Amino acid sequence: MIQEVFSAELPVGEKLLIKKNVIKNGNSGKRICIVTGTHGDELEGQYVAFLLNSILSRSDALAHLDGTVEIYPALNPLGIDSITRGIPNFDIDMNRIFPGSLSGSLPEAAAHYIVEELCGADLVIDIHSSNIFLNEIPQVRICVNQQAELVPLANLLNIDFVWVHDAATVLESTLAHSLNIIGTRTLVVEMGVGMRITNEYGEALIDGIFNLMRHLGMWSGPVIEKVKAPILSVKDEVEFVNASVSGVFLTRKSNNCKVKKGESIGRIVSSLSGEVLEDVKAPADGLMFTLRAYPVVYEGSLLARIHRISRD
Repeated sequence: MIQEVFSAELPVGEKLLIKKNVIKNGNSGKRICIVTGTHGDELEGQYVAFLLNSILSRSDALAHLDGTVEIYPALNPLGIDSITRGIPNFDIDMNRIFPGSLSGSLPEAAAHYIVEELCGADLVIDIHSSNIFLNEIPQVRICVNQQAELVPLANLLNIDFVWVHDAATVLESTLAHSLNIIGTRTLVVEMGVGMRITNEYGEALIDGIFNLMRHLGMWSGPVIEKVKAPILSVKDEVEFVNASVSGVFLTRKSNNCKVKKGESIGRIVSSLSGEVLEDVKAPADGLMFTLRAYPVVYEGSLLARIHRISRD
């Protein structure tokens, strides 16, 4: 059943309308919420929402559901319609205004109602893509304060990587933080690249969602026999690789590969002079889980992230 979460009239006959699809069966009382589209240029979650809606719309699949699945495909529908990261006309990043406020601006009011809708769910999965500059392997990002409770759930999600952040790096105004601090467990999934859909990432995540639903006791249907065992990165195990010069970055590696310290992962070149300006080398042995997708770079631009693996 499609329901309104928030609605507001805008100038020139436009309307801000946030919707969810509620799929319910059985009497377990369990509830899982799939949320995406907070940033209008992040589209990987659109495929996940489509697949989940498509599967659960079949009567044979619905019979295996004992609980409620809520699917929020577009928390920022105006951003998705205009391919804009933030909320158009307001110049606001929606994931920086939670938990919102009824006495604030229109986007803050929308954020308030979103939190009210999600509050109390057994689990929320908040799906993001990267921006247009970076490609991310499927990963879950968790604040160290929620590590003990959320890492076991992330391990069931059929993703490649779990990155536990230091508490100081977590933005308190994000949806996930706002929900986690009020006791609504929320996993943040990051995958792919901005303005694109990577089918295999979405399909793998769908398998993980059904596996998690079985763990929660709300799904008795088929699940994959073996989910991926993600690599866990904690403390200071992530190396950041930044450009030392401006130019065009030509990669030598693909994402989700293991690299050795000192190995070349790409070159920054000058298209004007034909020079190689920098041979970009891996700072440590490890797994490359973030890789530059947009080739034009400037001094300081992020080129890669590598999960450091110590040699035995």
